Amino acid sequence: MKYQLLIFDWDGTLADSAAQIVGAMQKAIAGLKLPPRPDESIRELIGLGLNEGLQILYPELEVAGLRTLLDSYRAKWLSEGAGEAPLFKGAMTAIEGLHEQGHVITIATGKSRRGLDRSLAHHAELRKRVTASRCADETASKPNPLMLRELLDELEIKAADALMIGDTEYDMAMARAIGMQAVGVTCGVHEPQRMRDAGATALIEDVSRLPAWLATA
Repeated sequence: MKYQLLIFDWDGTLADSAAQIVGAMQKAIAGLKLPPRPDESIRELIGLGLNEGLQILYPELEVAGLRTLLDSYRAKWLSEGAGEAPLFKGAMTAIEGLHEQGHVITIATGKSRRGLDRSLAHHAELRKRVTASRCADETASKPNPLMLRELLDELEIKAADALMIGDTEYDMAMARAIGMQAVGVTCGVHEPQRMRDAGATALIEDVSRLPAWLATA
């Protein structure tokens, strides 16, 4: 087995959540009467931690206060029954098969710990296969590779024996920074060429294609 450890991004890689994230953010922007931003500007930042995304989206505003407002709005939004995004078709089957083959399954995401735990609670069968995870609010945000280093250290696995799977240049760049191979999925938010330029080893359509790619890697 060439890659003992598989590290998956969440939004746009395992979960088909981009439209939901953009929609929720637009509702928050309208509800808080913030300066409007186009959908594409929000979509572009999926994968970064919320603070980092806000700094890019609203460089003229003070992030701490804006984050407090958004957290309050998000709590209200969730209390009103906002649902969890579905996994991409075939993703769960692929994860099950890779886990059975002996791959260690982990997650490195720009989501908060609270957000990832909520998503994993909803996707309970996937949660059973996840050995470890790192979120942007408990370590450095992508593209800083610290969350990858922490997973490698926790599991005592070398970068050469691990593979990052994501849908953004942030995923590819953080893997490249520590000499880890990375596969980009084109079902997410960044264009294929952006991922290639950031260091993608290969591109596949979605996670369902990963087992076949690994079989020939």
